[in-house]
Amino acid sequence: MNADAPRSGTSGGSKPKSAMSTRANSVRNRNNTPLPRLQKICFALPDAIERETWGNPTFRVREKIFTMFRPDNDTPALWCKAPRGVQTILIEAAPERFFRPPYVGHKGWIGVRLNGAVDWAEVAALVQRSYQMTAPKKLLARHGLGPIQSRAI
Repeated sequence: MNADAPRSGTSGGSKPKSAMSTRANSVRNRNNTPLPRLQKICFALPDAIERETWGNPTFRVREKIFTMFRPDNDTPALWCKAPRGVQTILIEAAPERFFRPPYVGHKGWIGVRLNGAVDWAEVAALVQRSYQMTAPKKLLARHGLGPIQSRAI
């Protein structure tokens, strides 16, 4: 399979392995990465695909990124969209778990460290909310999901 080809969670048949960068692989090898669990959450969402971008796995719906797996230093982490104001609330409540990611943090995205005792229900809720902020309204309606009104900038 072409390394640039997307990996879909909604296709029939077996799923090809995703292409991972050296940096993401180093996180995988040292920290027993939570990437497979994140993939399972993302692929449960309609039309979600995985594509390597900037050397890291990104999860998209209709070519728009809703979640990224990116290390925070050497700690596995995800970045996702959050409604206006949520980033500040989460970082102030739990700065050991949440952070303002570079490049997209000024747009309201939130970083979530995926080490230690991860609350996977919370991760799933954050990823779903990011997906709902990104996916087309018609796709959401077709699957009984409503759009999130308070969008990140």
